[in-house]
Amino acid sequence: MNQTDVLDIAQGALWVVLMTAGPIMMAGLMVGLIIALFQALTTIQEMTLTFVPKIIIIFVAIVVFLPFMMTTVIEYSLTLFDRIASVG
Repeated sequence: MNQTDVLDIAQGALWVVLMTAGPIMMAGLMVGLIIALFQALTTIQEMTLTFVPKIIIIFVAIVVFLPFMMTTVIEYSLTLFDRIASVG
């Protein structure tokens, strides 16, 4: 195993992290922006107003995207296992 293989594995791992965390982070970001816009337009400055909708939407996003996230992680793990088996 040389430096190219290590960098390839690290790049794949970072890509898997982005693919699995991205949808959840985007859902939280969108809800945060919508709530911030709502607060700016209505001048409601309640700090706790942002937490409950974000928690609910992030939980829903986890439930919705969990099959995609599991498939992505499993495919990457199988790829790594195949690479380990080919080296040893």
